[in-house]
Amino acid sequence: MAIIVDLDVQLAKRKLSVGEFAAAVGISPANIAVLKNGRAKAVRFTTLDAICRTLDCQPGDVLRWVPDDADEG
Repeated sequence: MAIIVDLDVQLAKRKLSVGEFAAAVGISPANIAVLKNGRAKAVRFTTLDAICRTLDCQPGDVLRWVPDDADEG
């Protein structure tokens, strides 16, 4: 199972830089990079709320689940 973070897609749609987005959300650009690169272990609901407010989107626009490949088990 993998959770994919599509922040880069949403930022590109809105022509927002990582720095602008980080400032608007209230977290560091380094933490945005952790999210974008799929290295985050958790996301606080307050952070997800700020992301969705800033991007005017739903959580499903930023996060999606992809099942494991059946052959990997």
